[in-house]
Amino acid sequence: MTALPIIVGMGGINAAGRTSFHQAYRRIVLDKLDNDARADTFLGLATLMNLVSVDGDNLVTHHGDVISKSEVEAKVGEQVIAGTLIRRIEKNHFDVDATHWQQKLTITANTEQGIRFTCRKKDLPTPVPSSWVVEEVDAKTVNVHVPEQLEVKHDSFRDNPIKAAGQLPTGFEPAKMYNSRYQPRGLQATIFAATDAIKSTGLDWDGVMSRVKPDEIGTYSASVAGQMDNEGLGGLVRSRLKGERVSTKQLALGLNTMSTDFINAYVTGSVGTTFSTAGACATFLYNLRAAVNDIQAGRTRVAVVASVECALTPEVIEGFGNMGALANEEGLKKLDNTDQVDHRRTSRPFGENCGFTIGEGAQVAILMDDKLALELGAEVMGSVVDVFVNADGVKKSITAPGPGNYITMAKSVALAQEIVGEESLKERSFILAHGSSTPQNRVTESAIYHKVAEAFSINGWKLAAPKAYVGHTIAPASGDQLAMALGVFSHNIMPGITTIDKVADDVFDEHLDIRNYHYDCGDMDIAFINSKGFGGNNATATVFSPKVTHSLLAKRHGEEALNGYQQKLAQTTKNQEAYKEAADLGNYELIYRFGNGMVDESQLTLDQNELHIPGFEEAIKLTGNNQYADISK
Repeated sequence: MTALPIIVGMGGINAAGRTSFHQAYRRIVLDKLDNDARADTFLGLATLMNLVSVDGDNLVTHHGDVISKSEVEAKVGEQVIAGTLIRRIEKNHFDVDATHWQQKLTITANTEQGIRFTCRKKDLPTPVPSSWVVEEVDAKTVNVHVPEQLEVKHDSFRDNPIKAAGQLPTGFEPAKMYNSRYQPRGLQATIFAATDAIKSTGLDWDGVMSRVKPDEIGTYSASVAGQMDNEGLGGLVRSRLKGERVSTKQLALGLNTMSTDFINAYVTGSVGTTFSTAGACATFLYNLRAAVNDIQAGRTRVAVVASVECALTPEVIEGFGNMGALANEEGLKKLDNTDQVDHRRTSRPFGENCGFTIGEGAQVAILMDDKLALELGAEVMGSVVDVFVNADGVKKSITAPGPGNYITMAKSVALAQEIVGEESLKERSFILAHGSSTPQNRVTESAIYHKVAEAFSINGWKLAAPKAYVGHTIAPASGDQLAMALGVFSHNIMPGITTIDKVADDVFDEHLDIRNYHYDCGDMDIAFINSKGFGGNNATATVFSPKVTHSLLAKRHGEEALNGYQQKLAQTTKNQEAYKEAADLGNYELIYRFGNGMVDESQLTLDQNELHIPGFEEAIKLTGNNQYADISK
């Protein structure tokens, strides 16, 4: 039987907060929560943002006031609200009103004497321009005469037209949660996200690893731009231009595969499959597809699927901005006919919009095959039955959309109907749209849903768009969508697109249910996670709810197996509650195994059939992998 990939945990961080136990999702639908869930959400966010801390048995605000859990919203709620979701770019990234750059200046001599200056000998350019006359003053100093003109670059500052982004919550500082050793922000977020995901499972990770062979664990992750801050590739390309030295770490830590490597080396200790693929905005789904395929084929039993992007730098933002892809101040003012921009509403999927809003985040999902999930008593958060990926064919503009997303969506919907039937598809399925918030996307993506809905006779197809709240995080964007889908399955609240006044007139919404308010939606069976990436990187995942997944497991394994599973699940649930309580109080205890538990390669034992690695209970089988037995000798 083909293994069924089960989602057993998910963690991470984006502009809405922590992923585990649906904290970020609950921040988005905050006004629809009951009092207890609302209080939990405010407490978890307040500690995450260092607005509230724990002192003994007391909760203490950053002003030193002792408060109760029920008082958190009253005391720091406004700061929690203001410091989450899309908002004006904060100065820890850069100053959007005075963005630093190097301006060219040509100095022309206005006398026959030319231009004269004195400088240190070691500061002279190499080679010295042939027109310069250099006279030594002393061993370290020279006078320079430039006959006509001199071109220099000098510090300058400009008003950046892009002023909003989906930033990690204000005050969230992963670097202080572990010995981060000047690592790039994206890799710090990766350590947090991977820890959050693993602990959200309620399973002992060493116990999980002992139940499978070392090569049956896989990590599938990537960034798109890589780590573009000063500690990564950004510093690498900027340092010499700024007259600074390149560090020994910037190149290695800047690579877009580093999130995979950090999870393996410092969190899980895995020696199994390591996989990184970048597919523009569909990167998380590309890596999820590889994990799902490996689980289905029996190559992987436990998969850590991740993506990270923390690229809120002036250079990246200017790159997207110069393409006309980002919502800027001028465009937003024209849309609203005002001189004051509401930076909370810069991202407006399927409404009147003028570009997307960039975001930062890291998302990690833990998947297992169905047999292992039942054996371990893992929580069944849902299942991913397949992920479809298709290109656009011949293109005139590399960034323009094409037919590939029709294929991925239609295949996903057809598969869902084959497995669970028409009623679930028509009555209890919903779309987590790419919803980038560009004028072109709202037309082309909605046209796809319209045609697919017509073909499958779907009406009132519910649609949600996470980028309205957390921005476009690029690589982990479809991870944000998956996290929202799991929140909908858990809470039965469909997030509306509250940043729009109404659906734009050119959107194909005849068969769609797009609302600008959150609403109760009842039990949902199927989520379609859709992504449209630059260059024709289209992907759609078919995700089933816990209820539907349990039904499939009962058919496959029988009620007796599920009864035994329920007994194990009880302990898992207790462990999950313990982590949730600790995390809501800010006690994350990040997993960072720097040099701890390294494999002594001299202790490896190897024969023609097996490889034994010290520290791992199971041996790696070397035989039985021949897929061409029928043509072998």
